[in-house]
Amino acid sequence: MSQIAYPTHPLGDDASPLDDDSRLVLEVDQVTRVYPSVPPITALRGVSFTVGRGELVAIVGPSGSGKSTLLHLMGSLDRPSTGSVRITGLDVGQMSDRELAALRATRIGFVFQQFFLAEHQSVLDNVADGLLYAGVPLAERRAQAFVALDLVGLAERAKARPTQLSGGQRQRVAIARALVGQPAIVLADEPTGNLDQATGQSILRLFEGLHRAGVSIVVITHDRDIAAHMSRQIDMLDGRIVSDSGSGSADS
Repeated sequence: MSQIAYPTHPLGDDASPLDDDSRLVLEVDQVTRVYPSVPPITALRGVSFTVGRGELVAIVGPSGSGKSTLLHLMGSLDRPSTGSVRITGLDVGQMSDRELAALRATRIGFVFQQFFLAEHQSVLDNVADGLLYAGVPLAERRAQAFVALDLVGLAERAKARPTQLSGGQRQRVAIARALVGQPAIVLADEPTGNLDQATGQSILRLFEGLHRAGVSIVVITHDRDIAAHMSRQIDMLDGRIVSDSGSGSADS
């Protein structure tokens, strides 16, 4: 995998990129999430698992199983009611809003069903915007964005606008944007949901290739056929994990 320099960020001296001997990128420990209402709604019930460096994991389950709530917690967009979520050892529940913003900017890459690309910008600048909040200068952002586009096979379309691309190509741009800061983990929420079957299969092959290159990826999906492409499947139902095909550690 091509090398992309990590940006600096305000998470403190112990928040440097992953050490060579660090294997866990995500730790979810006895997490619950209860939304206040009458009666209260319990979305997650004692969820625990870890994701090792370089794993490709599918979190699968029907609507209402807790997948989206778990995604928000893993992505530091929400905090657990009880339990802890740690990204590269950093406890999301103990961080300030500023620290969480820095965590998202430097440690987590997001890929969504919607591409969320700016149509007035070039493909290159859409990807470069993935480093905007990490404080990286424009020239360096663009240089790293070109490397990320090359990783997903779109370097030759760097000057194009999103409207000139197919749906599959636009999703590849969104994946490049998630990868550009070389985050510790990439979270993909139904990444093939807006694509036809053939294009969706090409995106899954891309994830498999990134996995072989050492990228840590968690895919949220309701589609068991998609989950079957992943080397590990975590099955959720009613806010609980009902099965997990892996131990939670990357291969040695």
